[in-house]
Amino acid sequence: MRTMLGRTLREVSAALKQGQITPTELCQKCLSLIKKTKFLNAYITVSEEVALKQAEESEKRYKNGQSLGDLDGIPVAVKDNFSTSGIETTCASNMLKGYIPPYNATVVQKLLDQGALLMGKTNLDEFAMGSGSTDGVFGPVKNPWSYSKQYREKRKQNPHSKNEDSDWLITGGSSGGSAAAVSAFTCYAALGSDTGGSTRNPAAHCGLVGFKPSYGLVSRHGLIPLVNSMDVPGILTRCVDDAAIVLGALAGPDPKDSTTVHDPINKPFMLPSLADVSKLCIGIPKEYLVPELSSEVQSLWSKAADLFESEGAKVLEVSLPHTSYSIVCYHVLCTSEVASNMARFDGLQYGHRCDIDVSTEAMYAATRREGFNDVVRGRILSGNFFLLKENYENYFVKAQKVRRLIANDFVNAFNSGVDVLLTPTTLSEAVPYLEFIKEDNRTRSAQDDIFTQAVNMAGLPAVSIPVALSNQGLPIGLQFIGRAFCDQQLLTVAKWFEKQVQFPVIQLQELMDDCSAVLENEKLASVSLKQ
Repeated sequence: MRTMLGRTLREVSAALKQGQITPTELCQKCLSLIKKTKFLNAYITVSEEVALKQAEESEKRYKNGQSLGDLDGIPVAVKDNFSTSGIETTCASNMLKGYIPPYNATVVQKLLDQGALLMGKTNLDEFAMGSGSTDGVFGPVKNPWSYSKQYREKRKQNPHSKNEDSDWLITGGSSGGSAAAVSAFTCYAALGSDTGGSTRNPAAHCGLVGFKPSYGLVSRHGLIPLVNSMDVPGILTRCVDDAAIVLGALAGPDPKDSTTVHDPINKPFMLPSLADVSKLCIGIPKEYLVPELSSEVQSLWSKAADLFESEGAKVLEVSLPHTSYSIVCYHVLCTSEVASNMARFDGLQYGHRCDIDVSTEAMYAATRREGFNDVVRGRILSGNFFLLKENYENYFVKAQKVRRLIANDFVNAFNSGVDVLLTPTTLSEAVPYLEFIKEDNRTRSAQDDIFTQAVNMAGLPAVSIPVALSNQGLPIGLQFIGRAFCDQQLLTVAKWFEKQVQFPVIQLQELMDDCSAVLENEKLASVSLKQ
């Protein structure tokens, strides 16, 4: 029973089908672990009653031999910027505290239609604006790796380490709650959102697979919008196969979202094993070798390229010449769409409303001042500046033109014969919270999303795969980028790579008894890229 927590989604699904465990037992075990790991602050809302009721229904289906598929009875979590019918949806903001949507986001509905159990809504940066999951009104999310045996043993060897209580690590963001929830074994998959790397960034810091599908493959209906032209629901799991299972459940056109397209994914979605790597061509973008990149990440990136080459794949250096403009371009487009999207929160229709009733204008201003934090207000101000009549051509229109050039860079790279691009996901491993908050949100986001933003501007699929532990005992991830709507090929390559590197399981047995049985026996797998 205990060993179920450390298993993959596919393995637990098989155990449910064979009757080795019931959905209710699994649900209760995860709920118990959510309570034990409350200090991680991964969840904003725990939907205990809902989950147990769903587990009961799942159990009946299994007894009657009417399982709905691989996700039936599987505990999942959802980032708190997806609408959930009857369950509070806050975006980690005072503006939406107490807001209960009357409908489910399409992706949430699809998970429930497949029998998944909704454990709760996860923490994030306010309105998903950030890269640390430190700026929401419910407080920052703590990275489970801060408490792992691997990290703590390395810290014992380092006499300069500071006070353990305050020196915990960030999860990355903005989907940090979802990443912490999966990493701490409280669910088997979680939904994040990805606007400029918000799923891949925390996946890299928490030792998970973080997948951003092609724009238009998965519906955005019910995802509270940040940047409509870049937002994509993301998937966080412990292995590539699990991400593929969830993608299979979510992908497809949605009449409620006009940006969705015909579904190119074959159902049921099973990832093939890549037998022959020698037919592959891997592209290495030379512009991604930036001075800020840590030597450890750079070394692992280089070893990963060597691994493909040693297996017969062709490895090419490619150029994405407009990369250096992507941060500025992203900032202009992102804040402009934010300014437009946040206009709906005016205190009239829903959400927070202040007590001032002198005039409508005064009520608007006070409501938005009380409802939004500094980060959100700052982005709204920037966006409105770029959209002013006298600035529109010089900023917004120019940024749209640069976005086209960035997208064309990827097209040219893929047209040169490259199948997938291999890049870092983040500049370094996860950093301590106290170090992270020394920089302001905008600077941090610009630095942390340097390798991930351009993918969103081009609408391409990308996945972050954990490859090895750093010298500090912390996860480092690398990113694969694929052609638009070649998500299946991308995940197939990622699955092959994942199998080669054999990333070790997080060891939390000192923290949680529930995990000890599975994790004590889990020998640290040899991480081939570190040798």
